[in-house]
Amino acid sequence: MANKIPPSGLYYPNKIALLALHALEDVMGKNGLHSILNLAGLPHLINNPPPDNLAREFDFADFSAIQGALLDMYGERGGRGLALRAGRAVFNEGLRNFGALAGAGDLAFKILPMSTKLKVGIPAMAKVFSTTSDQHSTVHDSGDHYIYTIHKCPCCWGRTSDRVSCHMATGLLQEGLKWVSNGREFKVVQTTCHAMGDHDCEFAIYKEPLPVE
Repeated sequence: MANKIPPSGLYYPNKIALLALHALEDVMGKNGLHSILNLAGLPHLINNPPPDNLAREFDFADFSAIQGALLDMYGERGGRGLALRAGRAVFNEGLRNFGALAGAGDLAFKILPMSTKLKVGIPAMAKVFSTTSDQHSTVHDSGDHYIYTIHKCPCCWGRTSDRVSCHMATGLLQEGLKWVSNGREFKVVQTTCHAMGDHDCEFAIYKEPLPVE
């Protein structure tokens, strides 16, 4: 990237960053990941990923630089698609087993009404980040949809954009909803973005699942 993002002093646990790097490698290959890390100004991570632990050591600035490099290298459409896929993989490969979400696979949870699954499951996703990282997330009921807010968003930290750009977070939410609902897909739309000048990054999560194709 043209300008390296200064350190934020805010951190993800190493494990979430590791899951993100593995997910990117899965969707774009090892060489593609290496190119992204070079472009993001993070060559030290090539073949040297963060450790698999919950220590809060992966700076939001570095996480955001990776997201920006994806968009710079592949363009808005291509970068968005890769980030969405990677976000889904991050949840599927690791986050669904984090504390607050671990019970979503239990039979007692699976037989709950869909509305209850969402009412319990969406705040549980927010809790995973609020308790394991410096990303504070909140959820509010807004009638036909929930508003999922990321305060101090690591996906766009220190960057500016003329459009919403937290696509990995969108993909992660999409896969999380699929997990808590036993396989249904939901419409998730990012409505505000800190990189655009908004105070926080907000996502509208619509309560009705998408039609089964």
